[in-house]
Amino acid sequence: MPGTCVIGLQWGDEAKGKLVDLLTSRFEIVVRYQGGANAGHTVVVGDKTYKLHHVPSGILTPTVMNVVTPGVVINPPTILKEIESLTSQGVAVGKNMLLSDRAHVVFPWHIEEDKLLNVAPAGESIGTTLRGIGPCYRDKVGRAHAIRLGDMLRPDFKSRIEHIVLAKNRLLTGLSGADHVALDAGAIFAEYSGYAEKLRPFVGDTTAYLLDAAEAGKRMLFEGAQGSLLDIDHGTFPYVTSSNSSGVGVSGGSGVPGKWIQKVLGVCKAYSTRVGGGPFPTEQDNPTGEKIRQIGREYGTTTGRPRRCGWFDAVAVRYTTRLSGVDCLAVMMMDVLSHLPEVQICTAYDLDGQRTTRFPSHVDDLRRVQPIYETLPGWNIDVTGIRELAAMPENARRYLNRVSELVGKPVEVVSVGPDRAQTMFAGKVGLVG
Repeated sequence: MPGTCVIGLQWGDEAKGKLVDLLTSRFEIVVRYQGGANAGHTVVVGDKTYKLHHVPSGILTPTVMNVVTPGVVINPPTILKEIESLTSQGVAVGKNMLLSDRAHVVFPWHIEEDKLLNVAPAGESIGTTLRGIGPCYRDKVGRAHAIRLGDMLRPDFKSRIEHIVLAKNRLLTGLSGADHVALDAGAIFAEYSGYAEKLRPFVGDTTAYLLDAAEAGKRMLFEGAQGSLLDIDHGTFPYVTSSNSSGVGVSGGSGVPGKWIQKVLGVCKAYSTRVGGGPFPTEQDNPTGEKIRQIGREYGTTTGRPRRCGWFDAVAVRYTTRLSGVDCLAVMMMDVLSHLPEVQICTAYDLDGQRTTRFPSHVDDLRRVQPIYETLPGWNIDVTGIRELAAMPENARRYLNRVSELVGKPVEVVSVGPDRAQTMFAGKVGLVG
């Protein structure tokens, strides 16, 4: 009975890290299976706040193994700083973490490419965090200029750096002209050789490790990064991330066949947010949206950018719930809506005069939709101290019930604040583990 997966159902930032941290004690292994340092998971434990990018949120539970798989792209200086920060806060990072030797590595040329290519066909920023994630994934698919974590520990690492830097200098000069400062292969090799030695104790074959664990019946929790609407194949392309951030990416990124994943918990905010460009049907670019942003402290964990805020979009979340094979919902940040006299839910779209509950496959169609709203009364009660769902205000429970009806799955987890204690479970959440 190995697997439960936590998947974000919106455009990321759904508080997945908090939920994974809370659930970790039920499991033996926590698995990060896609994305890179563009992910930002914030976990609050008492008076301490942990900001995680590469490292799985299970690292805060000492008895749990944390695995970063081939679907993740790793930026060595970033993960080393993360390890250093965790260690300084008293968190042990050692034999409880394994990094895949198959995981691809972000290099300086990827970051330079990201800065130069962060524009969609329409001229709008695609919302990259400028951390080289997309270019690294592009080289992974292109193969010729890709370096995996295990490659950094092999004798030919220097020659590979020299070969790639020669090609990348030509590319970057072509993109930026005379402004390009040539990459120094020797300096990059020296720097990244140092990183490789520091990471060496963590590197191994995570695919074999996880397959052995699955066959042995180990309890595994799979942690998604970003959100399903940012999925490279099934999201709001091209305003997406560079990996499969929906449930369809779990097996591909981790190497664990789907038959071992027996429960999927979909995480969404009680409202909607988005960072960067791209269509956002329920966006409230008005005082209501600004109030949600301020109350919810809606600024990116990774970039610090203000998030765009709007009403809950049941059309979008129903789509991603189906896409990710979700069994139940976790609705987070219910405390933020407590300060509004009334709340709205998008129940359908109007697309060129036709009512639809289908999420459009093309970004231009999504731009044209007009949300059809249902208005519910607010609850105007501070819920941050509530610890049982039965004690939630009647209007808050009505809101959760309506979300459940529209999405088509039960709400089994509700959060009313950032701390571990501010999360409520509806009975026994049928989590495997």
